Amino acid sequence: MILSALNDYYQRLAEQDKVPVPGFSSEKISFCLVFSREGEPLQIDDLRDTTGKKPQPSTYQVPVDKRRTSGIHAYPLWDKTAYSLGVCAGEGKRLADEHAAFKARQFSLFGESGAPDLRAFLRLLDQWRPDQLAELLGYSDDVMDTNVVFRLDGQQQYLHENPEARRIWVAALESGEGIPGQCLITGEIAPLGTDHPAIRGVRDAQPSGASLVSFNSDAYESYGYSKNHNASISKAAIFGYSTALNHLLRSGDDNRQRLQIGDATTLFWAKARDAAHAEAAEGFFAMLNDPPSDEQEAAKLGSLLRQVAEGRPLAELDSMLEADTQFFVLGLAPNAARLSVRFWYVDNLERLARHYAQHYRDLQLAPMPWKGVAPAMWRLLYATAPSRDGKAKAEDIPPQLAGELTRAILTGSRYPRLLLTNVIMRMRNDGDISGIRVALCKAVLVREARLAAHSNSTTQEVPVSLDPHSTHPGYLLGRLFAELENAQRGALGNEVNATIRDRYYGAASATPASIFPVLLRNVQHHLSNMRKKDKGGLAYKIESEIGAIVDGLGDSFPKSLGIEDQGRFAIGYYHQLQARYTKRGNATVAEESTQGEDA
Repeated sequence: MILSALNDYYQRLAEQDKVPVPGFSSEKISFCLVFSREGEPLQIDDLRDTTGKKPQPSTYQVPVDKRRTSGIHAYPLWDKTAYSLGVCAGEGKRLADEHAAFKARQFSLFGESGAPDLRAFLRLLDQWRPDQLAELLGYSDDVMDTNVVFRLDGQQQYLHENPEARRIWVAALESGEGIPGQCLITGEIAPLGTDHPAIRGVRDAQPSGASLVSFNSDAYESYGYSKNHNASISKAAIFGYSTALNHLLRSGDDNRQRLQIGDATTLFWAKARDAAHAEAAEGFFAMLNDPPSDEQEAAKLGSLLRQVAEGRPLAELDSMLEADTQFFVLGLAPNAARLSVRFWYVDNLERLARHYAQHYRDLQLAPMPWKGVAPAMWRLLYATAPSRDGKAKAEDIPPQLAGELTRAILTGSRYPRLLLTNVIMRMRNDGDISGIRVALCKAVLVREARLAAHSNSTTQEVPVSLDPHSTHPGYLLGRLFAELENAQRGALGNEVNATIRDRYYGAASATPASIFPVLLRNVQHHLSNMRKKDKGGLAYKIESEIGAIVDGLGDSFPKSLGIEDQGRFAIGYYHQLQARYTKRGNATVAEESTQGEDA
C-alpha cells in the first residue's frame, strides 16, 4: 500500500515535470568541467548555490542506473572526481580503477555515436591527465570529491542534457531489461528489478541513504528466491516509489510536506481529482501541523477548525478542500542501514480535519496559555522532555511517544497513556507547571472521558476553565495547593528561595494525606504574617477559599492519587493559579496587588 501510493504520487509529479524521468535522478552537483571540440580541458565552472552562508551543491537530473554500494560502478557523463577526473583529496586506493571504470563506461555507451559533442567528450577522456586539473581556470581545492558534470565550450546545455546522449542512455537501459514477472505494486507483467535506490533525507539515517525495501538474511527469504527477488517489483515501479519518496524528503524551505516529529521524519501527500486540489489539501495539512504565526492567518485557521468541529462540511468553508480527497501520512525512522515505518495512515481529508479540530478542542484551556491556534505537535512533544532553565532537548523526547501521539491525533483515538505519565513525572521532577503541560493532561483526560461515554464509566467532565463546583478530589487538591502557595507568596513575597511548589508538588499530587496536613498547619503562620503586614483582606479571601475547598474534600485526604487524578490535580492547580488574575481593560493586573489596599 505504501509503495503503491508513492508510485501513484510519482505519476502526478511526472505529469507536472517535477521529478526525473526513468533512468535519471536528482543529484547534487558542484562543478562543471568545460572542454573544447579538440578535447582540451579549458576551465572549471562553479555550479554551487552561493546565496547562503556556505556554498551548497545545486540539484541536477543526471543519468543513474543503479545504487552504488561497495563495488566500483561509474555513471554516464557525471560522477565524483575520483571517477570522472581520477583525483581525490585522500589516498584513493582504488583511484586508478575507478577512473578506468569511468572511461570504459563512457566509451562503451557512446563510442559508436557520431554526435560531435560526444566525440569531443571521448577525446577529452582519452587525452586527460589528472595533474591538469590544478592548472585549469576556476580550480580550487573545493573541487575535490564533489560531483562533476561536463559541458562543451560554446554550448548552453550540459553534456548529460544532450538529446543524442539521452537517447543512447535510454536505449541502453531498455536493452538490459530483467526477468519478466507480475509487479506487486501495479499488478502488471513487467521486467522485475532488484536494485532499490537509496532513500536520503531521513534524519539520523546514513548520509548516503538507507533502504526501505531490503532482504539481507535467509530468514526473510522464501520460495527459493534470494535477497530482493523476494520483493517482486517492476523496475518502473521501483523507480517511481523511490523517486517520489526522495522528492518528499528533499531539503529546502520550500518543502512543507516533510515534518520532524520526535525521531520520526513524517511525510504527507494527497490524491485528489487534479493537482491543484491535491496541493491545496497538502497546504491545509501543513498549516494544521505548523500553525501560522501571523495573527490573521491563525485566526482564519482557528475559525475554520471551529466550524469543522461544529459539523460544517469542509467544502463549504473552502472550495479547494474536497471532503473525499485521499490523504497519506508516512512516518519513517532510521534503523542502521534501513528505514523503519513508524506509522502509516490513510484517510479522507474531511475526517482528518475533524480529528485535528477535536485535538485542538481537547487541548483548550482557560486562560489560554498560548496565542492563536494550539501549539504544533513538535512543541507538545518538547513539553514531555525535561525542562532545563526553561528549555528542552529533542533527544530527551521518548522515541515511541512521537509515533503514538501522531497516531492518536490523526485517528482521533486515545492519547497514549505514556503521555500523561510522562508529563506528570516531568512536572514533579523539574517543577515546571507550564500551560502546555497542563493542557496535555487535560486533553488526555477529556478524550478518555468522551470515548468512555458509552461505557459504564462515571468519570466527571474535565473543565476548560475554573470549575468551583467540581467535587473531584484530584481537581480540588490541585486548587488547594495553589491557594497554599498563594498564601506563602502573600506572606513572604515573590523572592522566596524555594516555594512549596518547588518542595512539595510531587508528594502533594501523589500522596496528599502525607503532605496536606503539614501544609495546612504551616499556612496559619503565613496568614498571620499577612495580617501583620496590613494584608488582612487578602488573608481573609485565601482563608475563605481554602475553607470552601477543604469542605468539598470530605473528612480525610486521599492517601494516594492515580495517574489520571494527578492529571486533574495539575489542571486544578493551573485553574486556581490563573484565577488570581483579573483583566481590567486591556491590561492584566494581579488581583493580590490590590486586595491588601481594599482591606
